[in-house]
Amino acid sequence: MVRFFWNLLVTVVAAAVGLLLTALILGDDDFEMNADGFLVALIIFVVAQAILSPFILKMSVRYASALTGGVALVSTFVALLLANIFSSGLEIKTALGWLLGTLLVWLLSALAGWILPAVFLKNKLDDRKGR
Repeated sequence: MVRFFWNLLVTVVAAAVGLLLTALILGDDDFEMNADGFLVALIIFVVAQAILSPFILKMSVRYASALTGGVALVSTFVALLLANIFSSGLEIKTALGWLLGTLLVWLLSALAGWILPAVFLKNKLDDRKGR
């Protein structure tokens, strides 16, 4: 159970990092994040990605195996689309915002999801050595 909550926390924080950094990199002309609706957009994004990733993977294996490698990008795009539609916290305004936004959110979230556990694990090990 602890592992589940740890994975959930890392996923949410990584998605938040990905969305916020993408908004900073692209700016409000292409990819706008509102502080008021950020939490709603984040929750919609994380839930949509969690539900869509296995579904899109299954469909790509069944119908278009060549697309299997792009499942994470496709699920990121669809999750951004849903967060854009169903929240006031995210507004993607241009085709460039959609293209680069999808790529950046995917890349930055993946990097954050890889780096965050390593940092927390290192801190935990340092704490144990200090005792």
